[in-house]
Amino acid sequence: MAILRERPYVQFNFLVDLGDGNTDGPQAGFQELSGIGMEVTVSEYRTGNHKENSVMKITGMNKSTDVTMKRGVIGSLNLYKWLDDIRNGNQNALRTVTVTLMNEDHTDAVQTWKLMRARITKHTSGPLNAKGTDVAMEELVLAYERLEME
Repeated sequence: MAILRERPYVQFNFLVDLGDGNTDGPQAGFQELSGIGMEVTVSEYRTGNHKENSVMKITGMNKSTDVTMKRGVIGSLNLYKWLDDIRNGNQNALRTVTVTLMNEDHTDAVQTWKLMRARITKHTSGPLNAKGTDVAMEELVLAYERLEME
């Protein structure tokens, strides 16, 4: 699905599917996503009788970074309901969250990130300030087990 071109794509046209198949409307509308990534750890190993005085690098475990998502408070409880399922031990609460980068005219998906077996680990609302003029925001942190890109 990734579409190669010489000029980089802009970052502000993206769709989010929280695992329910919905990318339309305010419940799927996020202002910001940060931290999508993965890392493969390396273990160092050397036998005592190895002729070379250096370690071997052995591929270890795959780690995924936590993703932070921010959106304006819209009076929707969909994130709270998902978090409630997670904290109550619902085994079906893990989801595949899909983030799709769109081209400038919103007609084609140019790259997709799939966060496999994702769960909310933190939800924060606010700050609320009676003298402020900013939009009320909510933030969630997702932990996931595997990142796949298309």
